[in-house]
Amino acid sequence: MSIDFQVSPSAHPRSQAERDAILANPGFGTHFTDHMVAIDWTQADGWHDAQVRAYGPLSLSPASAVLHYAQEIFEGLKAFRHADGSIWSFRPEANGARMQHSARRLALPELPVETFVESIRQLVSIDKDWVPSGGEASLYLRPFMIANEDFLGVRAAQRAAYYVIASPAGAYFKGGVKPVSIWLSRDYSRAGKGGTGSAKCGGNYASSLLPQQQAMANGCAQVLFLDSQEGRYIEELGGMNVFLVQRDGSVITPELSGSILEGITRLSVIQLLRDRGVSVTERRIDVQEWIDGMRSGDIVETFACGTAASISPIGVLKGTDFSVGNADAEPGELTMSIRKELTDIQYGRSEDRHGWLTKLA
Repeated sequence: MSIDFQVSPSAHPRSQAERDAILANPGFGTHFTDHMVAIDWTQADGWHDAQVRAYGPLSLSPASAVLHYAQEIFEGLKAFRHADGSIWSFRPEANGARMQHSARRLALPELPVETFVESIRQLVSIDKDWVPSGGEASLYLRPFMIANEDFLGVRAAQRAAYYVIASPAGAYFKGGVKPVSIWLSRDYSRAGKGGTGSAKCGGNYASSLLPQQQAMANGCAQVLFLDSQEGRYIEELGGMNVFLVQRDGSVITPELSGSILEGITRLSVIQLLRDRGVSVTERRIDVQEWIDGMRSGDIVETFACGTAASISPIGVLKGTDFSVGNADAEPGELTMSIRKELTDIQYGRSEDRHGWLTKLA
């Protein structure tokens, strides 16, 4: 599918001084660039009216389907500035394919992958001055799709819209990478068999917010969810996939069960580990195996991965009646080594031997 974008530059972009002040301390998800992408879809006309326009509020009817039946999906990826000033994204085609999977599950229209990638290129091209440089700063890109038909009947909407917004992001770990503490939730599940766990939709994240509050109340940065059927098997954190490094150097990670999101960073970590000759097994992992392994030393490192943090070492796993690990321990050697390899590829500091990078500007 070929679609032309109509570009309408913002009449009131931020000044260089305003932009520089934001980029000096961008945080995460609190500041947004001057422009956004919008593409409309109807059942009759398909995808049409692709625009790059000034960032601003959306106009929605109170009867829009997204507000009543949560027909909504999104993606998350980053744009990285390399040393020569060029700007690249990491595996955007995989994000586009995952968005298609999410769309199928939520009964939304599938945006062609090439249009997904071009929409990101269009936005970054006009807002390239918003891409930070230095350290692990980046431009976070948020493509999303909503059902915006004005209709209260319970059926798939016949009108939808796709948007992309962008937000400069500072380094996830300020002052160096530190292990995080994880709270084991036994009261709540993130997703169930046959549900929307493998789709990237807002409802999955909404259901994780209460247990996330519990985690924070217990001094933890993230919450670990188990399978909903038996309450035994590790699934994922609120927004990250989990890896366990065993004493013999092999690595295990929960297999995709239909209720686990297939993370792009997860796929990349598995490939990079296997490139090194490391044995990586995707299988069901009983949480007791993790607990016992940390106590006995059979599990020597644990880490989580996702777009925002890249790779985050896990220091402690806690529950209502136990705590294993050491919050003050140094991050594991393999964890930090694979983290460096991944980020070096993303920022153009090492060879992209798998062709994962796509130039945006």
